[in-house]
Amino acid sequence: MANTIITKNSSTASSVPGSLTAGELAINTTDLKLYVGDGAAVQTVAVSPTVPHTFTAGIRGEITTLTDGATITPDMDDSNNFSVTLGGNRTLANPTNLVAGQSGSIFIVQDGTGSRTLSWGSYWDFTNGVAPTLSTAASAVDRVDYIVRSATSIHAVFTANYS
Repeated sequence: MANTIITKNSSTASSVPGSLTAGELAINTTDLKLYVGDGAAVQTVAVSPTVPHTFTAGIRGEITTLTDGATITPDMDDSNNFSVTLGGNRTLANPTNLVAGQSGSIFIVQDGTGSRTLSWGSYWDFTNGVAPTLSTAASAVDRVDYIVRSATSIHAVFTANYS
């Protein structure tokens, strides 16, 4: 069955296929749900982003490593969670592909030398309008949690010196 996709579809609300063989797909065009057969059961693999959902298992997002450089520019299409190890004094620029509502964390790690500083792009909004001061010890880890408020505003909370 290599390179072959077999699909079934339904426009009946809340219709879940009774069975699918391994690799078969079923689409409910009313509920906007996608199902796949795994050989043992029917699994829901995608759900509509426009209706509420209850998840019965953990939802995980990867931590994407940002490239260290004089200017570090996160692409918010790449991930929600990021990590960067600073090899010098840096600027965390305004990210690309901002969408209101996206949230996540950025882990900021000092290299083996430490005492690295980080400047922030104008979209980063911290409490009282004051950008944080990083921990300075070699290999220190700080974290910034954020939520994108608009295309030009990221509300951020800084926590220093994780161990």
